[in-house]
Amino acid sequence: MTEPGDAGAVAGVGEELARARAALGLSLSDVARQLKFATRQIEALEQGRYEELPTGMFARGMVRTYAKLLKLDPEPLVERIAARVAVPDNAAAVATVRRPIPITDSYRRSNLIYAALSLAILGVIAGVVFEWQRERAGASRLSFVPAAQAPADAAPAPAAEPQRTTVASAVPQQNMAPQAPAEPAAVAAATPPPEAGAHRIVLKFERESWVEIRGANGKALFSRLNPGGSEQAVEGMPPFALIIGNAQHVRLSYDDRPIDLAPYVKVEVARFTLE
Repeated sequence: MTEPGDAGAVAGVGEELARARAALGLSLSDVARQLKFATRQIEALEQGRYEELPTGMFARGMVRTYAKLLKLDPEPLVERIAARVAVPDNAAAVATVRRPIPITDSYRRSNLIYAALSLAILGVIAGVVFEWQRERAGASRLSFVPAAQAPADAAPAPAAEPQRTTVASAVPQQNMAPQAPAEPAAVAAATPPPEAGAHRIVLKFERESWVEIRGANGKALFSRLNPGGSEQAVEGMPPFALIIGNAQHVRLSYDDRPIDLAPYVKVEVARFTLE
């Protein structure tokens, strides 16, 4: 509790500061501008209304700074207001800061929602990666299926089909008796003339590659595993649907026109149509 004498001493501090300011010809706004305080705070200090100032420590610092501006000794003035403006208990403040923050139900619900969304996003990413891996594995199997495992409908078209296919291979045939070379005229006579509107596909294999070619009627014209260094030629009616494994190591020409396979390659397999 503040004694009457203490109250008078505190009030006298404000009055002494106001008289010194007036003697220097300074206004409240002049002091506020130089000290970087609000004008209302300077006015409350001069009138002894310390309860309107933020804290006791702030009031003491304000008196000390104000007194130095007015060329007064600040320490006696600070001691006279010490009883009126108490310094806050730092221990109590620290205890307040260390007090655990309660976690509300809404905060828990928000965390659960965020966790569920994160799990959903991870599940979508995992599904995309799994599908990509499965497609890559299927493409790899397609590129290296032995010729004996080719599907039944991949056999060459029967003779009764309107499509005629001529296959020329650079790989020598094994376990076959040597044959006498045919005369050029005889070979020309044995090769059937190309059908009207037929087109020719030539494939050169730098490495082992599986190839499937289907003609206009959807029937397989050519389907086999081709060793590296070999060459195959296929004739038929377009459009042709092609699947080429290990496509980056295959060179293709269509009616003697080179075709770039790079735009069609996906995971080492090219899928496209030739018109």
